[in-house]
Amino acid sequence: MKDNSKVVVALLAGLAAGAALGILFAPDKGNETRDKLAESLKNLGDSIRETAANEIDNLVGMKDKIVENLKTKLKSAEEEYQDDLEHA
Repeated sequence: MKDNSKVVVALLAGLAAGAALGILFAPDKGNETRDKLAESLKNLGDSIRETAANEIDNLVGMKDKIVENLKTKLKSAEEEYQDDLEHA
């Protein structure tokens, strides 16, 4: 995982932990606290899923670039080899 991804995940986890602690120590009724905590955890899960999806998209894009680059290099090497065969 890239350093940026690690920072984002750590930041999201810290935010969720802070929100959870804030909710737990807030002077609300138990039912309200549980609802707030559930909503915070849902938001954290959504954020993590979004970050993971973005990272997967980045990896797919990187893979496509690498494959295209390799194809170009292989084609160039093949053409160079064919030229060498014709001039030998």
